[in-house]
This record gives sequence, C-alpha cells and structure tokens, in this order.
Amino acid sequence: MTNVPLPPAHYVVGVDFGTLSGRAVVVRVHDGAEVGSGTFDYPHAVLADALPGSRVPLGIDWALQVPDDYRQVLRHAVPAALRDAGIDPADVVGIGTDFTACTMVPTLADGTPLNEVPAYADRPHAYVKLWRHHAAQPQADRINRLAAGRGEGWLARYGGLVSSEWEFAKGLQLLEEDPELYAAMDHWVEAADWIVWQLTGRYVRNACTAGYKGMYQDGQYPSADFLAALNPAFAGFVAEKVEHRIGRLGEAAGTLSAEAAAWTGLPEGIAVAVGNVDAHVTAPAARAVAPGVMTAIMGTSTCHVMNGAGLREVPGMCGAVDGGILDGLWGYEAGQSGVGDIFGWFVNNGVPPRYHDDAAARGLGLHEHLTELAAEQAIGQHGLIALDWHSGNRSVLVDHELSGLVVGQTLATKPEDTYRALLEATAFGTRTIIEAFNASGVPVTGFVAAGGLPKNRLLMQIYADVTGLPVQTIGSTQAPALGSAIHAAVAAGAYPDVQSAADAMGATPADVYQPIAENVAAYDGLFTEYTALHDYFGRGTNRVMHRLKAIQRRVSGPGAAAPAAATGAAVPA
Repeated sequence: MTNVPLPPAHYVVGVDFGTLSGRAVVVRVHDGAEVGSGTFDYPHAVLADALPGSRVPLGIDWALQVPDDYRQVLRHAVPAALRDAGIDPADVVGIGTDFTACTMVPTLADGTPLNEVPAYADRPHAYVKLWRHHAAQPQADRINRLAAGRGEGWLARYGGLVSSEWEFAKGLQLLEEDPELYAAMDHWVEAADWIVWQLTGRYVRNACTAGYKGMYQDGQYPSADFLAALNPAFAGFVAEKVEHRIGRLGEAAGTLSAEAAAWTGLPEGIAVAVGNVDAHVTAPAARAVAPGVMTAIMGTSTCHVMNGAGLREVPGMCGAVDGGILDGLWGYEAGQSGVGDIFGWFVNNGVPPRYHDDAAARGLGLHEHLTELAAEQAIGQHGLIALDWHSGNRSVLVDHELSGLVVGQTLATKPEDTYRALLEATAFGTRTIIEAFNASGVPVTGFVAAGGLPKNRLLMQIYADVTGLPVQTIGSTQAPALGSAIHAAVAAGAYPDVQSAADAMGATPADVYQPIAENVAAYDGLFTEYTALHDYFGRGTNRVMHRLKAIQRRVSGPGAAAPAAATGAAVPA
C-alpha cells in the first residue's frame, strides 16, 4: 500500500499465536504504546495422547492441534483487547499475526482443514501438526542422507541438517502413513499463512516460513527429482501441495473480510499483513535488527534470530534466509526445542508435596519458590550437569531422537538442585549456539531476551554469566504481538518499511544483566563438562538415546504386546 501519514489516534492490532494460547494487543501507530490486550487459551491445547473424544492413542513424539482453536482467538482475544483499550474500533487501520513454526495445516482448495471434513475427523494426519511434532524424524533422516549424498546446494543454508519439525519431513510422513489423506489434501499450509487466509479469504505464503521451514532458496524449492528419490509419490509435493505466491514481510496480504470483521469487531477492509513467525517478528519489536544482535524468544522453547550483513554457513542452524527478518540483510535462525517446557515438566513431575505446601504458605508459585532456593546456591554447589534435550535438540545437532539427561544426582540431591541444573543447561545450550555462530564468521555481539521467561531474574543472570554477554530484556510483555502490530502498521501504509516502523514503535529496554567475572569463570568450567557430554551423546560416540527411543517405539507402538500380568510372586528379601 502507498505510504500515507496517519494521525496519532490510529491503532493497529497484533495477534501472537503461541503453543497454548493466542494473545492480542492494540498498539498506537505513532509511538508503539500498547493500550489494550486480550488472551485466549486454546480449548484443546496440544493433542499428544489421542484425538478429541477418541481413545485411539497417537504415536510417540506426536503433537497435534485443532485449527478452530485459532479462529477462537480471533473471536475472543481480539474483541477483549479492543474492550481493554477502550478505543473506537473504527480507528484501527491494520492487523498483523505471527505463529509458531513450523506448524502445518492440511487443507482443501478453499482452506478447509481436513479434520473439519467429517470423513477425516478420526484421522490423526488430518489435524494440525504443531512445531513440536517430532514423529517425522525418520523422514528427516532420509532427507538429510539423500541431500548430503547428492550434494544438494540448499542443505548448507540449513547448517547441513534439515529438522523433523519442518514442512518436507512432516509432509513425507503424511504421505507414507496416510496416502489417502495426502491425496485428498490440496494445500500443505503453514499455520502462519492459514490464519491470514482466514482473515482475508486469500492464500499468500510468507517469505519467512517459506525460507526457513520450506527450504525455499534462491527462488526455488528442492527439485521434483530430489523428491522422487525420497518417494516416487512425493515428486509432485512442491508443485501440487506447497508452491504458492510468496508475500514479503510487511506487505499487505489482503484486507479484512466481512466474516473476519464480524469475528474480531474490527472494520472490514483494513490491511492484513503477510503472516510471520513469532520469533522473527520479535526482533523489530525489540529494536534488535542490527547485524550481530541476537534476539532469543524464550518460552516453551527458545528461538534465536539474528541479522547478518552477508551469507555464511553455520553448522546446525535452522536456516539463513535473504530478507528472512528484514529486507536487505541475511536472517539467521537457531533454536532450542525445549526450555520452559523442561522447567514445567520438572515442576509438574519431580517436586514432592512438601515443596508445594511451602510455596503455598509463602504465597508463591512453585517456579518462584524453587528459583529462590536455587538462587541461594554457589555455582556448582549442586554437583550436577544436565543436557537440555527433553524435547530433542534443534541446534546445533538437529536431532529429535536425543533425550534429557542429568549427571551427578545422589541421595542428597534436592529438587532445587535439579531445577537450577536445568536452568543452567538451557543457558549452556544457548552458548553452544552462540559459539557456532562466532566460529562461522557471524559474530554475536549482543543478546536480547524476550518472551515469558525473562521475568525470572535468576535465569537471566545465569544466561549473562554463561554466555559472557550482557543480557537485555525488553519493555513489552507481548513482544511477538507488538512485532506483528509493527508489521501491520507497515502493511497499512503508516511507515515505508519495517526498519522505520521498528524505530518508532519498538519497545525500549527494560533490564540489563551484566556478566559477573567470577561467575563467568566458574561457568566456563561447567560448560566444558556440558560440552563433553553434549558431544559424547550427541555426535555419535554413544547412541544410547537413539536405541532407547527405538525400544520405546517398539514396545509402545501399534501392535505392541500387552504387559504380562503380575504373578504375585514374593520378592526375595
């Protein structure tokens, strides 16, 4: 759209679709002030065990969602944000959205998700495959072997390894496990683009996910010849299921339809920005788009994004995409597939009742209670090292057959010891990523933390001490939604580009955590031990984690024998 100056009374809406909920913010165009917000939790959350109303179990490492939960965010969170802002909806000039990625929706030609077709409602592959659906690891392994063997040039852009989380591995799994459903599918759609389709009635792919998750490089996808070598029936995957017009970040994908206007309470016809990824929209929200400044969006997982002036090959990164974050720069992405999820898993499963009672008596949540106890410890006092692979490893090993590990536990180990070791493990994982970038000629000179986890002050200090970098948090609790609002302002013509919109609307810094010299030295020693474990279990010396996963699949998969009945025999003293 043409750049048209707007008066200060105009607003935009940003909507962030996360793993468990959607969040909407109303943002003033001229200065980025967040004037209202609303949240809606997905009624079905994540489907990891069975489909809704079904007892048929899903497989190991499955993670599905129900697409109508996303529409409900538009129906509930956006109107709530408007009410909270107390503004006239007629003053809203645009809406932008961001999504988890790679989260995939199989649809008919008109965008109807296959799970909403009655004949397919009981088919797991008809549902959304969430980013953390890791059951396509065997397909990813085949893609990697074939690409490496053929010398495919695009593989280096992804650090030499393609993830099971991405479009092609998940699509190949769908084909091979439910070929009838694959044939019925007209489009294999990123959720980031599907929600824009719902808002506008137009399907436009976004440049961000096409590049990072769809392996779109230098104007093309992997060839039909390559796909046929994976599976002859997969040869037409790109041409028949994936390929579509690609919109640049900050462009308008279309305008708000009458139906979506009724859902949201927004004016019909306002600009709708091209879709985007939650992590990548956060860099402009944090005003962290200069080359070398890494933005870590820290929630259930962590995604690390950073601009660079040129193209370099970084082992184990999630992609280097020209204009993937900001036009004119190479956008780099890396990530950790489990961070907040790991802390939550431990709190939900590894803490005895006494700690729950003590936290309640102090009026604290369990995370806050454990954090306070952990903060009293000297570095290394717990005697533990953990590997942060409870949801596999995204970067730099790109292997979701790996699993979590804690070394050093004794009968004296307390919950706060393990909790702190898990906090530290995620910081070690981030340092591993930073060192991979530094060693590859893409220096990391600054670190900005966004998302929900930076409110944990101990965690932020640990990250500063482990990385040796000052850690800056940002003055927005809804940074991805703010980033989407910034893109909406550009789509509406209020600013000529994302850079200028970010300069005007981006959040100011909140806190800066400086590394403490003696802590940095202490963590250097522990990081050496972490790296030894990382390489021993992650680089092929001992593949016990892979073998255990194979045993788990064999025992738990379809057709597995039922457990033998207990004999009632006495156990010898």
